[in-house]
Amino acid sequence: MELEATLNTISYEDFKTEWLKDIISGNPSTTELGHRFSRKLLGDWLDFNAETEDIIFCDGAGDGGIDVAFLVLGDILEDGNQQGNTWYIVQSKHGSAFSGPSTILIEGQKVIDNLRGHNTNLSSVGESLSTRLRNFILNAGPNDQLRLVYATHEPLSEQEKRAAEDIRTLGRTHLGDLFDVESISIQTIFNRLTELQSDVNKTQVSLNARLVESGDDLYVGSVTLLDLFKFLKAYKNATGDLDQLYEKNVRKYLGGGRVVNKGIANTLKSSPEKFGLFNNGITIVAEDVEAKNDLYLIREPYIVNGCQTTKTIWQVLLERLDVGSSTLSAETEHWRDRLTRGIVIVKLVKVGKDGEAQLIDITRFTNSQNSVSRQDFISLEGNFRALATSMSRDYNIYLEIHRGGWESQKMLQKQNLNGIKYSEYVNAFDMLKIYGAAWMSEPGIAFGKNPPFAPGGTIFKRIMDSNSFGSEEVYACYLLQKLANKIKFGRGAEKPSRGQTRYLFYYVLVDLIKDILINANKPYGLKDITAAVNKIYKSESEASNGLTAIALNVIDNYLADGSNDSLFTEPEYNRTKDFNNFLKWDKLGKGREYTPKFEQLLFSNKFLLGQSLAGQKSVRNQIIEML
Repeated sequence: MELEATLNTISYEDFKTEWLKDIISGNPSTTELGHRFSRKLLGDWLDFNAETEDIIFCDGAGDGGIDVAFLVLGDILEDGNQQGNTWYIVQSKHGSAFSGPSTILIEGQKVIDNLRGHNTNLSSVGESLSTRLRNFILNAGPNDQLRLVYATHEPLSEQEKRAAEDIRTLGRTHLGDLFDVESISIQTIFNRLTELQSDVNKTQVSLNARLVESGDDLYVGSVTLLDLFKFLKAYKNATGDLDQLYEKNVRKYLGGGRVVNKGIANTLKSSPEKFGLFNNGITIVAEDVEAKNDLYLIREPYIVNGCQTTKTIWQVLLERLDVGSSTLSAETEHWRDRLTRGIVIVKLVKVGKDGEAQLIDITRFTNSQNSVSRQDFISLEGNFRALATSMSRDYNIYLEIHRGGWESQKMLQKQNLNGIKYSEYVNAFDMLKIYGAAWMSEPGIAFGKNPPFAPGGTIFKRIMDSNSFGSEEVYACYLLQKLANKIKFGRGAEKPSRGQTRYLFYYVLVDLIKDILINANKPYGLKDITAAVNKIYKSESEASNGLTAIALNVIDNYLADGSNDSLFTEPEYNRTKDFNNFLKWDKLGKGREYTPKFEQLLFSNKFLLGQSLAGQKSVRNQIIEML
């Protein structure tokens, strides 16, 4: 694609200018400016649409040091392990609001005091959030995590990074090993997008290892657990983003939310000296490798096999060795001594600047013996790039594969006046969530979780296994998103019933279309539904407006407190009295056994599809004629 071919011509300053345009447009208040900045930065970093997610803003007087909070619920992995839930609590410092190490130390201390229950001067929003967070800490499972995130314009300086490390040490001392500290900036997004293509910004990290050269481009051998840990720390310090090390690994999403492989963790804790006997090892690819005895200077490294291995090593050693104390207990010293005898088998491969194809092959084949399914390689196989090409050719729509790509594409369009010009774009992840909510009948999970829709996630796998997700599906999802935006679902909804029901609306609309196909004795498979959506909503018509009105009738009545078939009369809601969690329930829309009132309301509105008013054709007949 044009973006991939010329992205390295875009300067960071140009990218930043384009990225900030939407944030500063319309002369927002200082508060709204901060909200826009943190919302967009957090959304791009975690790869979700921040306009549709349940983000908590509590900045201002009595915020307890927390500007923004966001809960990410984990997924069940293929091996049966549960991804942990992660609370992100954000200190958002837009522009002049950030004044260096002192800001990090003062604001970080404030957050820790708050979470320890030492701050009683909180606003109602701050008190509610702090209570939830303290209960989360009290009941946290082994894979749960609490991350304090410093969100700034520019990357932290070395002095600021040291201050953040001090806060991490203090937080782990008082709150436990679930506490961690991250820093993100606009450059974090730029670096992920460009993969640091500029020679000036190449990441170089040293690895102390015992390797032997096998040909010109392959080194094979071992690295001690401690030296691998030092390598990971050095990479994180150089880039500020450890996940960037796994950018080429299809399993990197399985490492999100502090997923720790229990078998690997148990070996590290009980028999670290035997680690090399029980683990298959890791594969690192790099643009260049410079060997000096047992020291290897690695340029642009990526771990393409061994994501869970290295992430578990990182987590276990971080918890046991990076505790902030000047001395270690006798027990920990004994364990550390055994750790020095533990090794990891490693392959180090030099692929060169233009080694993308070789890198993809290495990633595919080194993962072929584990639980990664063929479908997990979709991004590596280029399927999403092929989708982007199809969307460009067939619909003149830019498909954004990584958030931040649209800002870069707009800059390219300004620089290259003769290139392709897009006026509209869609994000691939957003389209997967719409498809999952509507076609896969998962509106609750779509509203409540992101991991299931990312590579490695349960619903992502279902979508890929169905062999039904192509450019026509992306376009159909785009039409539904465009419709929901026009109606103003989500943030800024004009009707309260539409604030948190975007994904439920997608589900209802597709279910009504499926009902029309069934009653007309037409095929109603996934591809058939796609074709119907594209015909109905490609342009506005009396039929499409009528269908939309009936879908909205379902949503508005279901959220109307006092009506017979409302959410508030559902048995499950009356059991929990938790409105937000009910809409995120994985059983939402799964039949009368779980949501009888919703099913009854949907059934009665399907009846309305066949009603003729004032001698005009029914919506059902209008749609059938259109199809």
